[in-house]
Amino acid sequence: MISPQPDGAPLVTAPNPGRFQEEAGVRFDEHGIAPILDNERDCSSWELFWIWTGANIAPINWVLGALGIVLGLSLTETLIVVVVGNFFGCAIFGLFNVIGHRTAVNQMVLGRAAFGIRGAALPAIIQGLMTMAWVGVNTWVVLDLVLAVLGQIGIHGGMGLQIIVAATIMIGQLVLALYGFYAIRSFEKYTVPVTVLVMIVMTVIALTHSEINWASHSSLSSSDKITAITQLATAIGIGWGLTWIPYAADYSRFVRPNISAARVFWSSAGGMFLPTVWLAALGACLASVSGNADPSALVVETFGVLAIPVLLLIMHGPIATNILNLYSCSLAALSIGIRVPRWKLTLFAGVVASAVLAVFVNATSFAHAFDSWMVSILVWISPWAAIVLTDYYLVRRRVLWVPELYASGEGTNQGTVRIGALFSLSIGILAAWSWQYGTVPAMQGPLARAFENTDLSWLAGALVAAMSYYISERLRRASVSAEAEQQVIGSR
Repeated sequence: MISPQPDGAPLVTAPNPGRFQEEAGVRFDEHGIAPILDNERDCSSWELFWIWTGANIAPINWVLGALGIVLGLSLTETLIVVVVGNFFGCAIFGLFNVIGHRTAVNQMVLGRAAFGIRGAALPAIIQGLMTMAWVGVNTWVVLDLVLAVLGQIGIHGGMGLQIIVAATIMIGQLVLALYGFYAIRSFEKYTVPVTVLVMIVMTVIALTHSEINWASHSSLSSSDKITAITQLATAIGIGWGLTWIPYAADYSRFVRPNISAARVFWSSAGGMFLPTVWLAALGACLASVSGNADPSALVVETFGVLAIPVLLLIMHGPIATNILNLYSCSLAALSIGIRVPRWKLTLFAGVVASAVLAVFVNATSFAHAFDSWMVSILVWISPWAAIVLTDYYLVRRRVLWVPELYASGEGTNQGTVRIGALFSLSIGILAAWSWQYGTVPAMQGPLARAFENTDLSWLAGALVAAMSYYISERLRRASVSAEAEQQVIGSR
């Protein structure tokens, strides 16, 4: 819900279901971070579904699904963790899409409601830096897989071929992201259904040509099993949906205003849930046969007869994911206050990501280490998301005055920096780190080690941050009310 606007307020979107611009092909996206006007919100719920489905039909989900088998869980236990964890993680992700749809505002600007105009710059900076790095990581991750599949059809080339593949993927995703939301929507809308068909064929081949061990039993002790379950839940269970939250409203803000909140929720949550669970389950099934989590081995051993379709699917994965990274990176930079056209910021992000990729291609050991760090430092997302969610649903009760997100100054309710939110984020990150069991020693907290290497970082960070922020807001509002009452008494 958007509260009524006073006379002279900045122009923002307001519910007007009968007016929206019909889709007119692929056009250049000239929007920045201003609210999207009703007549420019022409994205359907199905198109939103394809955006999030495309972002998650990626080889990394095969690997993460196989992680449960590698950790010692049975196939059944792995599938239960993946399904249940993603049910909750994707549901939370869906709520953030609903907020973006209701306000027509991008995700980092929505964070200003809790953190203040300048206070929200810190999460936006983190998001901008991480999206650039993820573009390089996601492209690098699939290179070995692409080369392995190319080898199946007799194409070999070593480093030279690797550079050509990397450049092809990088250029393709940069062009789409430069063009903006409408190009991204069209790419996902028309290519993802094809990749889904390929995945259906791959799944049928995998299940009919592999002797999947459904009767396997975990040999882990009770404590070791709990450890494995928490680590898997963080990697590809509830943690997976949470990692996409900083992107959510960037795309749902374009959805037609006459589409119900329920449809927005199910199209976004479903678009995240179905491919994630599907690919993770497929990876777990294949790993139960060979016990191998290496993506190249899984693909070449199982799908060698589908080399060309599989190659297209693999190359589609990073492009469909990274165009969201590049686009959201530019919005995060604009949310900080950088006054540069969106496409120029996207181009800059692409150049930085290309540099990161070039380093990775030439330094594999460093790339593996950096990838481990990237996975670990996602620890900031759960406390940040908990604060934003608490602010919108519990503090503001779904009533948000959009112009407040753009009008900085002490004279506004927003102020410039909300100390309570930043403090809550800080202790939330500390709590999350204390119960995180990352892949690098520095990201293995004392509580995680004390409780036999369990990883409940997402839960610890979210609970501490949410409770701290709610209490600080109640105290702040009580103080403001008391001051206002004293002023009234003094004026009599």
